[in-house]
Amino acid sequence: MASFSFGSGNAAKLLRIPLYAAGRTGTLLVPRGRRWVFGSAVGIGDGALALWRVATAEGHDALWLVSTDRAAADAASAGIPTIRRDSWRGWWETARAEVIVVTHGQGDVNRYAVAGSFLVQLWHGIPLKRIGLDSPATTQVPNVPGAGMLRRIVEVLYRATAQRIRLMPAASDRARGRLESAFALGEQRVVVTGEPRVDVLSAGTAEQRRENASALLEEATGPLPPGARTILYAPTWRDGEDDPAVPTAHEWVRIIAMLERRDAVLFVRSHPLGAGAYRSPLPSARVRMLGSSVLNDVTPALPGIDVLVTDYSSMAYDAGLLAMPVLYLAPDAEEYAHSRGFYGRLEDVAAGGAVSDWDALLDEIDGVLTDHRAFAEKAARSHALSAQMHAYRDGGNTRRVYEAIRARGIPAPRGAR
Repeated sequence: MASFSFGSGNAAKLLRIPLYAAGRTGTLLVPRGRRWVFGSAVGIGDGALALWRVATAEGHDALWLVSTDRAAADAASAGIPTIRRDSWRGWWETARAEVIVVTHGQGDVNRYAVAGSFLVQLWHGIPLKRIGLDSPATTQVPNVPGAGMLRRIVEVLYRATAQRIRLMPAASDRARGRLESAFALGEQRVVVTGEPRVDVLSAGTAEQRRENASALLEEATGPLPPGARTILYAPTWRDGEDDPAVPTAHEWVRIIAMLERRDAVLFVRSHPLGAGAYRSPLPSARVRMLGSSVLNDVTPALPGIDVLVTDYSSMAYDAGLLAMPVLYLAPDAEEYAHSRGFYGRLEDVAAGGAVSDWDALLDEIDGVLTDHRAFAEKAARSHALSAQMHAYRDGGNTRRVYEAIRARGIPAPRGAR
């Protein structure tokens, strides 16, 4: 079963309205200081970690809020000071922070103390599927009497909460338009700086990126066969529904046979909020799980991947920064377009179309791995798609975001010249 849905999440938010009200009262009484507070749903990583490094290098006093033992341990190993997000001190530090940085939502920090801060919402990818107010899924509530009224209340609350965002980076003008619409924000708040989370895909040489990424993959899943090709399968979230692309036993047999034949390894990264029994019934070192419990931030590992397979994930845009071929498996494309919707048409992104089952996908993978021309054509298409969505690819996105924060009235650290 899926672990989360908008319906259950929104029901919980409605029940927490008194806590939000109490927290807002508290933030009106507690003066804000100069500290920066960071949080991310993926733990220590994503664009928040990139901005943390720049801000602390500039001398800002900063603190990371964590909600799990793993995040606390990761932070400790990186020398990052933390406190528990949901503790009393977590509320206090959030309420006292001048700048708050999140990647997913305001629940990345203490959600009851965000109002009144300079909130930086980095987000976590260029949206292909509709998000926020552009998607009917966002305001889902349980099917109970008065559900229509509850949906309207959720929408009002969502709009009000989004208005707390003071700065939201966008990868390009095209991405900016989507974010402005999804969060009901004006162009003064959504700025084209590039996304901090993808700077790692432009830093250093291609050889260095490949070496670092391969080391991450091996640390997470064990040694790779020398010279093996690598494939990453990354389906997106189904809004609480089970993933329809989980392979059958017959498909697993074909998958493993193809991987053996082509000396390849398949990494499966199911969405952390989704569901899907991706464990192969046949044990094989050629199939490796790479979920968030194994590797919380997958972006730094992308240079170690040869071929990406996805459906509606923003990872399709990021892969193009590496000129990586992207294949699309979307058995529920028509249904998903109706229930969630896309920005533009899926066909324009998945040139040549998305396949609907693993048998067809394996034929495509086999072709890309064996035909240099097919590989080059898919890589060129991926690069062209990414060029439409990423205005910058110089590794300077995080610095531009930091300068945009400073330009909006956030002072330099005390003692800085």
